[in-house]
Amino acid sequence: MFCVLACASARGVAAQSSSIPDVGIDQKLNNQIPLDLSFRDESGRVVRLRDYFDGKPVLLTPVYFSCPMLCSQVLNGVNESLSDMRFSVGQEFNVLTVSFDPRDTPQAASEKKAEQIRHYGRAGASDGWHFLTGDETSIKRLMDSVGFRYKFDPDTNQFAHAAGVMVLTPDGKVARYFYGIQYPPRDLRLGLVEASANRIGSPVDQVLLLCYHYDPVTGKYSAVTMSFVRLGGALTLALLGGFIFVMLRRERAKHGGAKGAGVVAAPLEGSD
Repeated sequence: MFCVLACASARGVAAQSSSIPDVGIDQKLNNQIPLDLSFRDESGRVVRLRDYFDGKPVLLTPVYFSCPMLCSQVLNGVNESLSDMRFSVGQEFNVLTVSFDPRDTPQAASEKKAEQIRHYGRAGASDGWHFLTGDETSIKRLMDSVGFRYKFDPDTNQFAHAAGVMVLTPDGKVARYFYGIQYPPRDLRLGLVEASANRIGSPVDQVLLLCYHYDPVTGKYSAVTMSFVRLGGALTLALLGGFIFVMLRRERAKHGGAKGAGVVAAPLEGSD
């Protein structure tokens, strides 16, 4: 097995790397992918990447279809996560599974798509989940634009590569990275909501985005506990200060009124 599951580094510039040179994932957040690139879909039809950006965020999954193990684990992990989400492929977002092996054929893409769509099991998913193959030039340009680095080993006839997926905005910019072969449904959902500029999701998702913060180093959403503790402390101090201020004003007003009521006017000279 020559596939490589790499670990997240502590830097975030190369957020996922390995001991094999030229293999890993470099973060290129907000980078524009080249939407004019041509590929072939699972039916063999020539398509352009822009055909799949129709106002929805896009989940990009780089794999190759003859991969003996890791790519299947990536796709299965994506499928399990998507199955646990209330969002549906083809409705709130699209999925692009692109092979980085120029030897892969539309037939191989069609077989892989049928397998994943069958496992996903939701109506209409076939219209939103697309499996693409392409020539080496198009593949390299796309993978470079999202920072996905891989290397072919002729001795084993396999690719060394990392494991991860990317969330793209509706206009094709890199918004989020998620690493490994398991993707928490909550994290993936929040990533899609943020990539869509809040055009999908519910008020609950908006609240969750206030409670959770995306960490580009780990590729995960974590609770911003200390921020809320500090915010709660500041609000408490503000409320306490306001209460003290109001009570002092009331106390002064009370004493001022009582003092005024105790003053007796002196009689004028010569009055009876």
